[in-house]
Amino acid sequence: MIRKLRKARGFTLVELMIVVAIIGILAALAIYGVRKYLENAKTSEARLNLGRLGKDAVSAYERETMNATLAGAGQATAAVHRVCGAATAPVPATVPQGTKIQPDPAAWAVGDTLTGWACLKFSINSPLYYQYAYTADATAQTFTASATGDLNGNGTPGDPWTYQGGLLNGEMRLATTIHESTNPGE
Repeated sequence: MIRKLRKARGFTLVELMIVVAIIGILAALAIYGVRKYLENAKTSEARLNLGRLGKDAVSAYERETMNATLAGAGQATAAVHRVCGAATAPVPATVPQGTKIQPDPAAWAVGDTLTGWACLKFSINSPLYYQYAYTADATAQTFTASATGDLNGNGTPGDPWTYQGGLLNGEMRLATTIHESTNPGE
């Protein structure tokens, strides 16, 4: 009879507390993992678009343009390579605060064949977590593309992600890596 009583008993309080503690630890790890996954998904937008922007800047430099001079019979005009001049305004106009913003397509058309987004032939048609900017130094033949975000929506933009390029030994080169933000909008 004592043997039947022991088999009919349930779990002890200690056993239940251990199970609850294990479940709590697993839940904490899952929340951390999901949060890191979401942050990585959001920051991949910046990496992808800055990579495209850098490649577009190099392509724009490689396009041959000519000086606008009249050439007489038998005269030649040298082909010229130029770094696109800086974009006058970042796109979108404000840093998105924790949400995606659909940029105005007209903002990507600002500039001409020598400056800004129009020179780069760069645009993004989908909603964005980041604000994109492009600056250039025509004298040094260098450029910097940046992406600034506020992923947690607290109104304080994080450190921008940057990608640089410039003329090296007569060839336009990109930096070996995108400078990742240590604080991507937190």
